[in-house]
Amino acid sequence: MTDELRARARAWADNDPDPETVREIEALLAAPDPSKTDLADRFAMSLEFGTAGLRGVLGAGPNRMNRAVVLRTTFGLARHLQATIPGAAERGVVIGFDGRRGSRVFAEDAACVLAACGIRAHLFDAFAPTPLTAFAVKHLGAAAGVMVTASHNPPEYNGYKAYWDNGAQIVPPIDVGIAKAIEDAPAAKDVPRLLLVDARARGLVTAVSPEVEAAYLAAVRGLSVTPGGDKSLRIVYTAMHGVGNHLARAALAQAGFAHVASEPSQADPDGGFPTVAFPNPEEKGAMDRSFALARAMKADLVLANDPDADRLAVAVPSPSAPAGYVQFTGNQVGVLLGHHLIARGPQKPGRLAIASIVSSPMLGRICADLGVRYEETLTGFKWIANRAMELEAKEGLSFVFGYEEALGYTVGPLVRDKDGVSAVVAFAELAAFLRAQGKTLLDELDGLYRKYGLFVSSQVNVTRKGADGVAQLKAMMAALRESLPAEVAGRKVLRALDYASGTLPLPKSDVLTFELEGGSRIIARPSGTEPKAKFYFDVREEVRGAEPMAEAEARAHATRAALEADFSKIAGV
Repeated sequence: MTDELRARARAWADNDPDPETVREIEALLAAPDPSKTDLADRFAMSLEFGTAGLRGVLGAGPNRMNRAVVLRTTFGLARHLQATIPGAAERGVVIGFDGRRGSRVFAEDAACVLAACGIRAHLFDAFAPTPLTAFAVKHLGAAAGVMVTASHNPPEYNGYKAYWDNGAQIVPPIDVGIAKAIEDAPAAKDVPRLLLVDARARGLVTAVSPEVEAAYLAAVRGLSVTPGGDKSLRIVYTAMHGVGNHLARAALAQAGFAHVASEPSQADPDGGFPTVAFPNPEEKGAMDRSFALARAMKADLVLANDPDADRLAVAVPSPSAPAGYVQFTGNQVGVLLGHHLIARGPQKPGRLAIASIVSSPMLGRICADLGVRYEETLTGFKWIANRAMELEAKEGLSFVFGYEEALGYTVGPLVRDKDGVSAVVAFAELAAFLRAQGKTLLDELDGLYRKYGLFVSSQVNVTRKGADGVAQLKAMMAALRESLPAEVAGRKVLRALDYASGTLPLPKSDVLTFELEGGSRIIARPSGTEPKAKFYFDVREEVRGAEPMAEAEARAHATRAALEADFSKIAGV
């Protein structure tokens, strides 16, 4: 360990107001061989505040999520709000938090810093799902919002998501302004903050009223496009040890679904996530307990939220599936839900649907057929939400649906972010509508594939660790740019799009798209929240007449597998 690293670690400990993380640093410095600890990684960089806010592993040091980082971040947010949002002090900031380790403490710290800066904090008294926090920003007319969550990341993570006064996640240049204010913030121990009891007594920290939840639930009911249907279906729901159980169950009950069972071991918030190694419904094994309960009660539908309830996963009975249930992909859920809302909702002109560039192109074909405006944005719901509001304001369009393939969906303009709770209700209503017609969700998907083509999508993740891993991923993207492939798996590259070039009608981003002959597509991008790169593969296959769907699927998957293997080799994975 260098003297410079030791000095930085001691300086951090001297300026950290949290005794727990001070003890962490002292223990690392006192280790027999500090070079064999993760001390260097903790000080390799600072967590970067961006459009996704902050997210990182819990622990001491600038490259970790901790109270010192939250204090300085909130001070920077307060200063930028005061400089840019009229009436920010009176309008205040909504603060929600999930059930992860440290979430409540981080939320209360944020409220106390805002109060010391003279800005009112609307603080949820108890755990709040992310969509309810986002809704509350607009409902209360707040200047901004903060949601303390790491969404579906592993248990050792936490994060800090920022919303602006439009109820959407921040976009440039707001993130740059906040980041600059964070840089100028004093040392963590010198960041002003009131005691929570004093801030409450002075009216600078107030509890979010239960009326906000009631208003949200009423608005969810207003999103229904098929309020009838056969609602006798049996539903299994899991909150994945998160904070969605109460709100999702209440929303389903108000929509008329009486036969809903929560997976009991995952119903209550638990930041340790004891039954899942990775609390993401997409991960292998995460849904096993829900499938077991579904088999026992012969459920017709399995619905899952991630720990902060902004994502939705869906599974349905399938005799051929090993677990007795087949889980839809994020794209399949998006296509089913998008088609349902567009085809069966109010048929008024000027309707709009938006998906991220890495989501299946299938929704675009559906929109073209049904006369609905379709657009694509960069990955991240901040882009979908802000683009929807821009088109609503400039062109008078009516936003119907938005989605991204990573299980993120929003129905209408109710929440300007992913909303797994309203999506739970909308999807249950789709299942009930089909059930009343004697059809299943698998029947519906089969019909859409036969009409619009079978779309198969997949993703390859390239994960690295620490600062060296981030550098390796950047080098990989640079190498792809410097030597663009002419073909992949024998298919010519017809067009390569570089979203970092500034020549495309989207904000600059470290994304490459390769359009191949035959209609296939490959996208490469590094993750915005993790040391990971993602390759997305989309293949479209025509279904030939009345041929069994399995035959078209076999052709599509053969193409997909060939593309995955060859592109991974080209990228040096």
